[in-house]
Amino acid sequence: MNVNDDFTRRIVVHAGGLGWTPSPIPGVDRRMLDRIGDEVARATSIVRYAPGSRFSAHTHDGGEEFLVLDGVFQDEHGDYPTGSYLRNPPTSRHTPGSATGCTLFVKLWQFDLADRLSVRLNTASAAWLSTPDRPSVELLPLFRDDNEDVRLERWAPGAEVSLALPGGAELLVLDGGFDEGGETFVPQSWLRLPCGSTLRATVGPAGCEVWIKTGHLRRVMGVRQIAAK
Repeated sequence: MNVNDDFTRRIVVHAGGLGWTPSPIPGVDRRMLDRIGDEVARATSIVRYAPGSRFSAHTHDGGEEFLVLDGVFQDEHGDYPTGSYLRNPPTSRHTPGSATGCTLFVKLWQFDLADRLSVRLNTASAAWLSTPDRPSVELLPLFRDDNEDVRLERWAPGAEVSLALPGGAELLVLDGGFDEGGETFVPQSWLRLPCGSTLRATVGPAGCEVWIKTGHLRRVMGVRQIAAK
């Protein structure tokens, strides 16, 4: 299965308006944003756990990154409320589920396979940083390495946000909204911009909070170019 697999194009999915697709696990449903593969896939999705739903224990050979959008996610390592950001690197193992139900933004099989760094961060209690070169923006760092920069950003109401993206970007709206490319983005709207793009967004009157990842699409394009030879 291939969904939005052309990384040279601007891609938009207003996921909040999509129906839910059942997964093989009863009570776990998905909204697919991009995907290359079937059940074992390089995938970006919104995933919903019904109360009491649970996967069996499994290993993430390609790693798993996710942000809890609402509810409480659980595994044998702990309980993770709304706003929790986790990175489970390749070879990590757990038994995920939710007693009360939850919704996650999930990315699978998008790690360097040598990565072994685990991240567990509760953004609700983390400190936001001012950005002197971007006065209408506050940010909360989540993860950064040589390939990518992952963070939350808060944009001031009515701000004009411009950001050069030599390595491309993905954004997911968490709260508020913005206009970009003639479209209005609201919570669960997802935007992927290719390498060499510039983000030009006009923030709505309520401001906006987004999850954003930059730089990582250079590696995706490199893998695709090698595979095509």
